Amino acid sequence: MLFDLNDKNIQKHLSEAEFGIERESLRISSGGRLAQTKHPFGDHRNIDRDFCENQVELIGDVFTTPEQLNAQLNALLDEVGAALEKNGELLWPFSNPPKFESENEIPVADFQGSQRSKSLYRYYLAEKYGKKKMLFSGIHLNLSFSEALLRAGFEQSSEENFSQYKNDLYLKLSARLTQYAWLVVFLTAASPVSDTSIGVESNLYSSIRCSEHGYWNTFTPILDYSSLPQYILSIARYIESGDLKAASELYYPVRLKPRGANSLEALLQNGVNHLELRVLDVNPLSRSGIFVEDIRFIHLLLLYLASLPEQGFDAEAQTRAIKDIKSAAVFGNPEIRLRAEKALGEIESFVKIFLPDHLPAVRYQLDKLSKGCSYAEIVSKRFTEGYMKKGIALAGKYLRGDPDV
Repeated sequence: MLFDLNDKNIQKHLSEAEFGIERESLRISSGGRLAQTKHPFGDHRNIDRDFCENQVELIGDVFTTPEQLNAQLNALLDEVGAALEKNGELLWPFSNPPKFESENEIPVADFQGSQRSKSLYRYYLAEKYGKKKMLFSGIHLNLSFSEALLRAGFEQSSEENFSQYKNDLYLKLSARLTQYAWLVVFLTAASPVSDTSIGVESNLYSSIRCSEHGYWNTFTPILDYSSLPQYILSIARYIESGDLKAASELYYPVRLKPRGANSLEALLQNGVNHLELRVLDVNPLSRSGIFVEDIRFIHLLLLYLASLPEQGFDAEAQTRAIKDIKSAAVFGNPEIRLRAEKALGEIESFVKIFLPDHLPAVRYQLDKLSKGCSYAEIVSKRFTEGYMKKGIALAGKYLRGDPDV
């Protein structure tokens, strides 16, 4: 295990964490077509573009509670809504895109000056993967333990260097989270409905962007988790071979991130600051795109994973982890449902012992196992008929600041 949970100092700080988020969404016209206007937010610190000019990315600050994070997301959405309303535009509330006629409606993000290389990189992605795939929008959740918890763990470890201890802990935790990313997909998938223009049949998948049709490299990456330098080197080799243009092209469910600018060089020099979980859909049932209960549960999942015995993560296990994610993205997969029930039972037992005040967050997930209660089942029932019309109406509702549906 990564923490000695019987240690009183560990227990004292066990529930402390830091949370950050990036949420992607597409700007649309009042009629539901992809907006063809320029990014209207200038160099806003918290509002940027992602792949295309009409894909807004909300970049949250770092907070110590999911509630604070969610509050900032809604405040940013107020700001976005005020600007879009002036142009007669809306923010599409789904991970899957609205109807479009051709890739000509998908303008690559137009970065200028010293950032021109960001546009050139996106043209490379468009050529390699196609623009359509880049329209899938999602949420990246950033998580880290508090400094006090890490220090407490370091004090009862055999490590002599705190930075080394921290890097090793997050490296091992990223491997475990990758192996359990299928569970997060199963519990948070919320995009079973799509327009035919994306080229995937609706209701076959609970999350198209996490399915075999979504964000994946043309090969299955095998990474070296033996140490942080070896992990970084294993990614660098794919870049040197030409399989990847840059580390950012590694479409992997979990990334290790340094503080500040994201690069392999910064990760090696400065060490790991947090984990980035990349498999979350934008949830149309929530104005912010994510429920507080899901953020809190993912934190509990990390703590549970930190309590497990040491285990390897070889090439076979890594390949299986990616397959599990794609399987979890299949709508109504009965095998995955049974595995989720077992995993949630084990997590519930862990939380009962060490964090009993947080049991409601686990039971919130257990309730999704009831027939018709998962996000994907609810979204399918509400939006399969009239996806575009209902999506536009929901976008308008959220633009006005109305509460979750």
